[in-house]
Amino acid sequence: MNVRRSAAVLAATAVIGTATPAVAADPSASPSPSPSVAIPEGLYGVGDPTYDGVWRQSWALIAQNKQSVVPARKAVDWLAGQQCANGAFPAFRADPSKPCDAEVMVDTNSTAAAVHALAVVGSTHEDAVRKGVAWLRSVQNKDGGWGYTPGGATDANSTSVVIDALLSSNEVDSTSEFKKAGHTPSDALLKLALPCTGDGAGAFAYQPDKKGKLTANADATAAAVLSGMGGGPETILLGDDQSSASCEKPSSFETAVHNGASYLAKTMSKDKYLKSVLPGSEDQPDYGNTADAVVALSAAEFNDEAAASAHWLETHALKWAAQSGPAAYAQLIFAARSAGVDPRDFGGKNLVTLLNATGPKPEHLPTAEEAPHLEGKSGKDDDGTLTVAWAVGGGLLLGALIGFGLMLRGRKRGQ
Repeated sequence: MNVRRSAAVLAATAVIGTATPAVAADPSASPSPSPSVAIPEGLYGVGDPTYDGVWRQSWALIAQNKQSVVPARKAVDWLAGQQCANGAFPAFRADPSKPCDAEVMVDTNSTAAAVHALAVVGSTHEDAVRKGVAWLRSVQNKDGGWGYTPGGATDANSTSVVIDALLSSNEVDSTSEFKKAGHTPSDALLKLALPCTGDGAGAFAYQPDKKGKLTANADATAAAVLSGMGGGPETILLGDDQSSASCEKPSSFETAVHNGASYLAKTMSKDKYLKSVLPGSEDQPDYGNTADAVVALSAAEFNDEAAASAHWLETHALKWAAQSGPAAYAQLIFAARSAGVDPRDFGGKNLVTLLNATGPKPEHLPTAEEAPHLEGKSGKDDDGTLTVAWAVGGGLLLGALIGFGLMLRGRKRGQ
């Protein structure tokens, strides 16, 4: 099976926060120290952007776009300005006026996220999207996948986030167009699928170990499942539950994707969340990976499981998002939307308002006429105060078509 865009995605957009530099899972941890570099005007978030500036900016823009928020032009221009002449993006470069040299570390994850975001927000930076796609093609591995850095060993997360970017770019209709030495990205992911026996049955591995052994990785599984459904996290809406928790021999990528979703559903059935795999954090929830898994489960139509974990996130993840910043709010927006929960009333908070507040003032917030399905909302957060959107627009409230998603037959792609 080659991943292909649906007609809706062709008309609009297509990762989920699969490789975002994760903050410690504990939401009560103290805030990050002051950044060692100045925060550029137009950048979202107040933490040090050295390792995640492009990533968090990209997911903030994608999430805003799907909630009908038009971001500030300087926010989009900042992201485009991070691109090197060869089309690649680094995690962050403080002085974009200086040409990229060998010391500027570019990577596939930052490049894919930026390509995805710039494709979604409009046609202003079409050339940047084309150059980014061309660079990603140039660093594809012979097995059809991508590693984090050019020439690095293929991993499931990097391959998946690149797939999402390619399908959102309007440069390709199917990942089968990205063959290298006869292999497609789906071929690369299929090699990372575990069999239906033993530990981690049905999951995907991040990479084989030095002996070639595959070990189940929930984050990699969520990424592979979502990319296997043919779109990014913002395209998933709740549909009819057509899931069946089973595992079959992964002889095709399609079967492996279903097995991966079954693995996630089983893994999260008891606690409703994924646990951190960071050293010393085995018993702590991993909020970001749980949010990603919710989107993957919704994409695979494991709706009951997705909804249960989304409601767990409503109760537990807001402190984590406040600490972690823009990318975390974006992940929760995607999770809420995909599971049929209103991102503007998530645990009593408006995730869209909270995300907007981490960066420059948006250029446009949707009116009630632009989002008529939201008429009658109170526009209040749980503290009883009016949200920014209503205060500015006199009755503005925004959002994805979550209500309609409950009535749609099957999983619908974002229009």
